Amino acid sequence: MKFSIITPSFRNSEWLKLCLASVADQQGVEYEHIVQDSCSDDGTQDWLPHDSRVRAFIEKDSGMYDAVNRGYRRATGDILAYLNCDEQYLPGALAAVQSFFEANPQIEVLLAGTIVTGGDGRYICHRHALAPNARHIWFRFPMLTSSIFIRRRVITERKLFFDTRWRDLGDFHWVLALMKNQVPLAARDIFTSAFADTGENMNLKPNAIREAKETRAMIPPWLRLLRPFWILNHRLRRLFAGHFQIPATSYAIYTKQSPAQRVKFDVPKPTAVWWNRL
Repeated sequence: MKFSIITPSFRNSEWLKLCLASVADQQGVEYEHIVQDSCSDDGTQDWLPHDSRVRAFIEKDSGMYDAVNRGYRRATGDILAYLNCDEQYLPGALAAVQSFFEANPQIEVLLAGTIVTGGDGRYICHRHALAPNARHIWFRFPMLTSSIFIRRRVITERKLFFDTRWRDLGDFHWVLALMKNQVPLAARDIFTSAFADTGENMNLKPNAIREAKETRAMIPPWLRLLRPFWILNHRLRRLFAGHFQIPATSYAIYTKQSPAQRVKFDVPKPTAVWWNRL
């Protein structure tokens, strides 16, 4: 089983180096790391084409999702995923994903968990994945894309590429397409990635806010009226799944202060609440 990891890149040289390091030290798996860089002018082109750990393609694209689609078309792996520059894989992530897919041949999409950190790598929260519900998903997106893994046939046979009309909410509409096409998926409480909440992430920018407003306008009126109920129902699902009872743990990631070696962070009191995003 071979992995193809796609990373879209544009003017994120420092973060990209950490992302690459987190893929390169994965043990016990075969992988390729494809970087689709949109002609960055921040120094990325000075080193990326010469990095032997990746297959680098430097070409203009029409946004992040177009870059990911290009990477998917070039991918040769059995399991595909995309990892943004401000995201990393945790140690042993790909080996755990490989074990899952080997044991569950009928599942085409795996939703795993993510640890959210600050820009300095310090802990913010755990974000477990939940299988999306046709009603809840309009109000709570129950996953982070850095921990989504798909079988190759989702792309090659089902042709479920990202809709590039969406520049920031393509993930949401892609998951809607998965549900519409009844793609077999599963959510598991294994944590495979870390996401850096820097305060400058794409989903906080004006276009993302505009697309969110446009997407909310697509919610059926009857469903919108029941919004408080579905949010409560979503939270109860998380409660019964044990998401708010996390034992003390630790994680190890690369930081801007330590780009060559993972730094271990102990978390004596983990939380599932992303306080600064409430």
